Amino acid sequence: MNIIKHRINQIKFYIGKYGFIKIVKKCIKTVLRKIVRTLKGEKELQYGDYGGWIKYNEPKDADLKKQMKVNFKIAPKISVIVPMYNTKEKFFKDLVNSMKNQTYSNWELCLADGSPKQNENLKKYIEQDERIKYKFLNENKGIAGNTNAAIEMATGEYIALLDHDDILADYALYEVVYAINKYPDSEFLYSDEDKIDENDNRYDAYFKPDFAPDTLRCQNYICHFSIFRKDLMDKLEGFRADYDGAQDYDIFLRMSETAKPENITHIPKILYHWRVHSESTAKLNSNAKNYAFEAGKKAIEDHLKRVGLEGTVSEGCIEGIYRVDYKVKGNPKVSIVIPNKDGKDILKVCVDSVLEKTTYSNYEIIVVENNSTSEEIYEYYKEIIKLEKVRVVNYNTGKEILADEECSLEFTNKNRREVKPGFNYSAIINFGVKFAEGEYSIQLNNDTELMTPNWLELMVGFCQREDVGAVGVKLYFPDETIQHAGIIVGIGGIAGNRFKSIPKAGHGYFAKESMIENLSAVTGACLMAKTRIYEEVDWMDESLAVAFNDVDFCLKIREKGYLVVYNPFVEFWHFESKSRGQEDSPEKIKRFQGEICRFEQKWGEILDSGDPYYNINLSLDTEVYHMKNIKVNYYGEEEIIKKKRK
Repeated sequence: MNIIKHRINQIKFYIGKYGFIKIVKKCIKTVLRKIVRTLKGEKELQYGDYGGWIKYNEPKDADLKKQMKVNFKIAPKISVIVPMYNTKEKFFKDLVNSMKNQTYSNWELCLADGSPKQNENLKKYIEQDERIKYKFLNENKGIAGNTNAAIEMATGEYIALLDHDDILADYALYEVVYAINKYPDSEFLYSDEDKIDENDNRYDAYFKPDFAPDTLRCQNYICHFSIFRKDLMDKLEGFRADYDGAQDYDIFLRMSETAKPENITHIPKILYHWRVHSESTAKLNSNAKNYAFEAGKKAIEDHLKRVGLEGTVSEGCIEGIYRVDYKVKGNPKVSIVIPNKDGKDILKVCVDSVLEKTTYSNYEIIVVENNSTSEEIYEYYKEIIKLEKVRVVNYNTGKEILADEECSLEFTNKNRREVKPGFNYSAIINFGVKFAEGEYSIQLNNDTELMTPNWLELMVGFCQREDVGAVGVKLYFPDETIQHAGIIVGIGGIAGNRFKSIPKAGHGYFAKESMIENLSAVTGACLMAKTRIYEEVDWMDESLAVAFNDVDFCLKIREKGYLVVYNPFVEFWHFESKSRGQEDSPEKIKRFQGEICRFEQKWGEILDSGDPYYNINLSLDTEVYHMKNIKVNYYGEEEIIKKKRK
């Protein structure tokens, strides 16, 4: 039943966006296109068909031959660094072949072997190409030491990292140099990746976001394939043995402190194949995993100290994911702004949950009364304004309702100021925030119920950082499925909630719904921002009365250079839109279409280029991070090699 209801809401959304006639025409075109494809014998990819995606999206032999003929204006030597230890012959052969097959030829392979005994069977592969440089170390210096020994052999302008049992796509170095020519200031580059088993079957593609500092602090999502400009690597002084097991995580964190964010380039293509076998890091035993986890935890803790942040690092929801909580400095006041119309029982659940569960003491609740038509809600207002932490302000009169003044529907109607008719969420929030006494303000829907007692500590800890402008949370439907886990711009045509309707206890794509991340936007159903930011970004856009105003607000915050953080460790129940109803009347549909046009006019650039915290290879037709089921036409298009702007 939940799936049916969800699909009905999706149909309403698209009808509201395009209109009924356009939807019918679109459906007819889709059916005709499928018929033509069937007659031609073409197969439409299904979600999860990674083999089909590879077939349709990766370069063919003819494409690779063309790449080999390209003369780049900037053609740097790339030193590919490989630390070796008891490397199996088959894996070494595959590695060497993947280098020899590169369509870009200006490279060198630097091998530093820390094995207890030299493997003579590998000699014939090393001698196949003069670009391969090999050094037997006569000792095992550990992962960091062996890697540094390989770096010492490097003579290239860029240093690329490769494990001894993994392989590169034939076009990997070509794509790196293509990106360098597009963005010559690139100090660090990284790509998407997948896994490959001992039988060379590829799977588990990881399509990554652009550079995101909070995401990196909670997961080494950069991992493979990573390329440093040589002068950057020199500044970092290589790998550190104290972090063996997470030595790459440590250097990526240090890289993020040194390289300019605008010079960190993400290449949204699968350039690296991570080998999975009985001895690989993907198959570590429990002791080794604990060792690697502790090394990663130490790397994050030391990174936070270096950048002047006071945070606690702990284990996240699954292995390989960390949780960072920031200490609240001082005792800043938080203003919780709750818009409300009628619905006394709904509002009471929300207010009671905040008052009864919240562990942080310095906060106020500002209920914004808006167009209520029942005397019952005014009787409830009379009760709650007697409480120390609760205030009620009347959007229609423009004033705060005080305990010693009359509070009734009749009184409100008599003293109504001139306001725009209908529901305008942006205007109501703007009105409520202007009464806020707190340094931080929270937009909170009246149809929510708090689950996390220390929610304000967790949110303020992030929002106090100078680089953070807004913080969002995780919301659930009453049926224990996810309602909101962050927002992706472009989903559904404009913007949509990630992982909507997946089970509360489950995990989506790489467990992203349970990981602290930087995103382009979070929902206004529960959103904290610095109170001063409202004025800084010229308030909520009142031309977006109902739809996408929270997304617009977040994008304006991003435009000012701040980060938006999604924190899944703050949780609420959300009884969505119960007080306002559905978008089902002709007037509401017309208004909705107008707001879509307004949003498209303001943010057409990001809609065209794609959300930097998503990935061009992922579908915009679903909220759950499926691969696109059509060819992604990005080869030769400069726009899709994007860089994250701070």
